[in-house]
Amino acid sequence: MNTQRFSSMHTHTIFCDGRDDVETMCRTAFEKKLFAIGFSAHAPVEKQIGKETTWNLKESRVNDYVTEVLAAKKRWQGKINVFLGYEADYIKGLRSPLDSDITSLNLDYIIGSVHFLFPKNGAEFFTVDGSKEEFEKGLSEGYNGDAQALMNHYYDSVLDMITEGGFDIIAHLDLLKKNCQGKNYWPEETEICRQKEVAQAAAKAGLVIEVNTGGLNRKKIHDTYPSLTFLRIICENNIPVIITADAHRAYDIDGNYDNAVNVLKLAGFNEHVLFTGKNNEKTVWQKEKLAN
Repeated sequence: MNTQRFSSMHTHTIFCDGRDDVETMCRTAFEKKLFAIGFSAHAPVEKQIGKETTWNLKESRVNDYVTEVLAAKKRWQGKINVFLGYEADYIKGLRSPLDSDITSLNLDYIIGSVHFLFPKNGAEFFTVDGSKEEFEKGLSEGYNGDAQALMNHYYDSVLDMITEGGFDIIAHLDLLKKNCQGKNYWPEETEICRQKEVAQAAAKAGLVIEVNTGGLNRKKIHDTYPSLTFLRIICENNIPVIITADAHRAYDIDGNYDNAVNVLKLAGFNEHVLFTGKNNEKTVWQKEKLAN
């Protein structure tokens, strides 16, 4: 994979649910000759959801996180590009990438994602990529076992996030499949219709979609987020894509990028993009041809 340039813009450290520190991540990215590394701690949510999680950055550590990444940016200047970012959850009416505590940080970039679902019947909220037990409980109590209703709620949330905006990259678009493998929860053509809606909205909004290898790296799923089928829809809508590892440890910082390249080619892509920074508040992307 050294015949072309890659970056790792979706990374988590010990500031949230990662295993390695900022410096270890930077050093590994440099050793692997990556074009850039971006830090994307899970933005704090405890105030918004009224509950502390085990995987989000704590409010009390936000300044430490920003200071450490900015220090790394200076240390590694001239060797590798280091960017300060967030993975910001979208929860309608509760949490958005546009919230002032996020925008005030002057981040280089923001990844928008949907993990949480708050069932409309008032049942306890849950994360679609949590444990199998959490997912099944949420499905049963929040949607009366109607998996298609859950799927529609998830994609509705993604569409709402795109409409509100405030971010640069959409994370793991079909994340809910993590707990749905091998299950015929809903007709495939129904989900494809929803995925077409999402792709059209993302294209209109001018967003970049990540091809996330995190599930492969952690052996949770057997393909990338998004799937080949979804990526074909994304390609048809001429949406740029960025390859990311969703790395929670330095070892995975470019894990399964060869698989990502292969699936992109199968989907009809001949290029991916690299984030190079912002110019007058506008995100700048650099196109890179996919190696043969």
